[in-house]
Amino acid sequence: MPSKKRRRVVAGLLCSSAGLALAAGWSAHLGLSVRDHLQATRDVLVRLRMSDPVGAAGALADAKRHAAEARRLTSGLDWSLLAHTPVVGEGATTVRGLADAAAELTSALTDLQQAGAGLMTAKGLSMDDMGTLLAGLESAAPVLRSASDRIDLTRSRLAATPGDTGMEEIDQARATALDQVERLGGWLGAAEDAAALLPPMLGHHGPRRYFLAFQTNAEARGTGGLVGAFGILKAGHGHIGIQRLSPNNGLESGSAQVADHGPDFLARYGSSAVSLLSNSNLSPHFPYAATTWTGLWRRQTGRQLDGAIATDPVGLSYLLKLIGPVKLPSGETVTTENVVDLTERAAYARYSDPVERKRFLITVAATVSEAMTRTRLDPATAFPILSKLMNERRMQIWSRRDAEQQRLAATPFGGVLPEQPGPFAGLVINNSAGTKLDYYLDRSLHYELGTCRSDGQQPTRVRIRLDNDVPRVKLPSYVTDRLDAWKHRPAVGSNLVWVSFYAAVGAKLNAVRIDGKPAPIIQEVERSHPVYSTVLKFAPRRTRTLEFDMLEPASATPPVIPVQPLVRPQQTRLTLYGGSCTPADRDIER
Repeated sequence: MPSKKRRRVVAGLLCSSAGLALAAGWSAHLGLSVRDHLQATRDVLVRLRMSDPVGAAGALADAKRHAAEARRLTSGLDWSLLAHTPVVGEGATTVRGLADAAAELTSALTDLQQAGAGLMTAKGLSMDDMGTLLAGLESAAPVLRSASDRIDLTRSRLAATPGDTGMEEIDQARATALDQVERLGGWLGAAEDAAALLPPMLGHHGPRRYFLAFQTNAEARGTGGLVGAFGILKAGHGHIGIQRLSPNNGLESGSAQVADHGPDFLARYGSSAVSLLSNSNLSPHFPYAATTWTGLWRRQTGRQLDGAIATDPVGLSYLLKLIGPVKLPSGETVTTENVVDLTERAAYARYSDPVERKRFLITVAATVSEAMTRTRLDPATAFPILSKLMNERRMQIWSRRDAEQQRLAATPFGGVLPEQPGPFAGLVINNSAGTKLDYYLDRSLHYELGTCRSDGQQPTRVRIRLDNDVPRVKLPSYVTDRLDAWKHRPAVGSNLVWVSFYAAVGAKLNAVRIDGKPAPIIQEVERSHPVYSTVLKFAPRRTRTLEFDMLEPASATPPVIPVQPLVRPQQTRLTLYGGSCTPADRDIER
């Protein structure tokens, strides 16, 4: 059954299409009929309600009938003659493409409604219904795959219609329709991945066990934050539960390396990154951290895990939007509004004893996890929240099974540092002082791609700004104390961070400036990307800037700007120039 988001997508497409038959001044009865059927299709889709599966099925059938009639009318000889008429011919061709798209969309949504009807209840599903949900997802997988393929084909066919017909309303409607069809295709792709991955990974065909890491991104690490606590997530027999929740010192230290990520990794991060939990996630490539975590667990227990999952307090705040406030055993209420501040700032002020603080954080994690298993979720509400959780990498997942991992790696859930060529700019922060001051770190990145040159190179410039926005109040010493303080006595609230800029594969550095002045930089390689790093000291409320002038291979592929999941969002700006690219500015907050 289509969600509210999908209904808006389809309704917007059909609403745009509805007036097209008259856009060029056509007065023929044929044009009016096409308009009326598209208008009727839109109207019935708007009236769909998730809470009434039977009524929704009837409404979708009605919409499908109207859309099919619009397609029939634009497929006949009369419309074909219009398509070959001077002045209005290209417009008629595009309108026919829009009618085809409407018919394909309503047909695909009807199939989805029929496949998903068994999963829906008036009150939604909870984790207690996991067996039913997984069985339903598995049976829906072929339908989702078929619908995804149909939407991809619909987008290709619509893209092939004239985009410059000389009729502004038609051209605008086509552009809007392409954007909306692509969005729906993205949703279907994600749903197809979920239907393929969730049943096996959540134990539908046999028990699974995963290392579950809770990252504290007040102390930054490549994948987000220091692992402050961990547990073992067990799934199987229709149930999910978390066992053995422990603070990070619950995993024994040792010098034996538990994973091999290659010589480049070892040269960049050292052996402690594959032998100690505290340094295990310095790299932004999540599979490195995940395989190290499961290796550390095997070193301690002798047991092999099926994969690893990581989340953070911001991720918990998104989950609390789904499950609502939870009450701790002490009676304190944890909400989506206070959980980040409570776990990443207030807990340090409240508990001077680290043992008590870690016990409190584990209680929060356990309470939220337990509430999650009891909550009944409305899929229409859950989807946008879970999408945000995924796209911001507030949850990252790795599977030991190759087929599952290959599929995960193609999604934001995989947390993969891609090796493919193309425009790329990634900023990664690792705390080098042992402070918890990254809670107050502001980041911005401006990626500017210059005009493509005849030699196949493209000049680029990346400007990075970092602000230590520590407040003018006394903070707990556990938050501000630096591991390097034995060398000197830095100002209270100062920080030390390892800053790394990941450039495009094949890029060459021409110049680097730190705080506006030329400066040396360390150059390394990770997963084919040149990486430029330096360690920066930050006085309280100080700003540091880095600028990189690069030459990178020109490419028509869209720029990739991954954002490290820290407490505060990164302000990202992208400017494109030259070649087949149209100059554009975009401001992004992630």
